[in-house]
Amino acid sequence: MITTISIDSHLLQKAKRLAQESGKTLSELVEDALRLTVGRPSVPGRGYRFRIVTVRGTAPPSIDLADRDRLYDAMENHR
Repeated sequence: MITTISIDSHLLQKAKRLAQESGKTLSELVEDALRLTVGRPSVPGRGYRFRIVTVRGTAPPSIDLADRDRLYDAMENHR
């Protein structure tokens, strides 16, 4: 089947060079690329599941995050 498509000129030059280096025609190279993209079966993802992990211990003292000096002191004493 003959089809006309528009391809970026730089990409087309790279594709022509790759086809020549691999001993394929440009059509064969494009077909291979399409098979890799279109022919791959779609696998539904499991999705992302966020889990909060908690540990036992004491709660840190309330610190005003805008108070940089107190924040630094608390971080230093935490070590």
